[in-house]
Amino acid sequence: MIDLNLLRTNTEKIKSLILKKEPKFDIEKLIELDKSVRLVNAEIENLRKEKNELAAKGKQGVTQEIREKSIEIGSKLKQKEVDLIDIEKEFKKLALSCPNIPQEDIPAGNKESNKTAWEFGSKKIFDFKPKNHVELNEKLDWFDFDAATAMSGSNFIFYKKDAVKMIYALTNLMLKNNYAHGFEPVIPPYLVKEQALVNSSNLPKFEGDFYKMQDDLCLIPTAEVSLTNVHANQILNATDLPKRYAAWTSCFRREAGGYGSTERGLIRIHQFEKVEIYSICKPEDSNEELVRMIKTAEKILQSLGLHYRVSLLAAQDCSFASSKTYDIEVWLPGQNQYYEVSSCSNCTDFQSRRAQIRFRKNADSKPELVHTLNSSAVALPRLMVAIMETYQQEDGSIKFPKVLQDAMDNLW
Repeated sequence: MIDLNLLRTNTEKIKSLILKKEPKFDIEKLIELDKSVRLVNAEIENLRKEKNELAAKGKQGVTQEIREKSIEIGSKLKQKEVDLIDIEKEFKKLALSCPNIPQEDIPAGNKESNKTAWEFGSKKIFDFKPKNHVELNEKLDWFDFDAATAMSGSNFIFYKKDAVKMIYALTNLMLKNNYAHGFEPVIPPYLVKEQALVNSSNLPKFEGDFYKMQDDLCLIPTAEVSLTNVHANQILNATDLPKRYAAWTSCFRREAGGYGSTERGLIRIHQFEKVEIYSICKPEDSNEELVRMIKTAEKILQSLGLHYRVSLLAAQDCSFASSKTYDIEVWLPGQNQYYEVSSCSNCTDFQSRRAQIRFRKNADSKPELVHTLNSSAVALPRLMVAIMETYQQEDGSIKFPKVLQDAMDNLW
């Protein structure tokens, strides 16, 4: 949730920034409801005060006037309390649907306004027409799309042969890389309560985008959800910050809607593996921490010799919870376009306000909200596509980069 005090004290500026990110969001309604909640609360407090004053007078003897006035105030108070419940419900729903405030230096607009910040390497030149990974799979037989569809439905993958070795080898390389950059490896639950999705900002905004199970549990769409909740409702010591985690999990997304022809195979699927890095830090350190996370994810792609670009996302392309996002987009020769493999976001205090993750600067100081950041480091299916399409040979075989081949050779 956004800081409502900022909205109250710097209304026009915050309004313009929110609408820069989500033009259709009813910010005026949010402001109106915020005022209504405070007004009704004040009226309730005044009525309670009047009721207490009457009760004090009644101790000297209850008169007919006091009795009638008490009944009148009690009736008004009961109605106001009912009104407050209704107004707060509407206010909370809208407040939870308000996006994070974007930082002032990010571009206005949508995807077309994203800016390339920097690139690594260059597009590989082939002396033959490169195939995409689906075409390459016709010979390699690494993915059985038909078997997966038969048992689970469309847009699931059954991995086999070197694809399996590639997943484990890449995961190991990523976790080693992330550990070297200070991120502690963890294995979080894949099933979380709905409140955990509220804390991470997935609910109510993205209702229907993830799989609901029994017993108030949901499959995680990303390990970001689990990691946001590790320290929910805790007050940390400043000396314990930053906290950095790296989690390898499967991720589950309903991804409702159709898929384009360019999103076949592994590009967009319902279940995929990903290594997520997550940071909790003091507010003054979060922009520097964002740079650290980008560099951590970049190192993986650099070690594999893949060409990529880093893009600063425009306001409307930033994720709901993010104040600033950089996407790392790897070049896929067989698709002839860039695809995002890592999204690095500074969520400032947006998630920590929902999850109530706070810290104290010292033993006597008032608790403050931490800042949270997340980044894919990285999503495995698209990384596998990039490796297959970049390192394909004319005969359809794949010549793995040495660092990956060595990691695969050491598995089994």
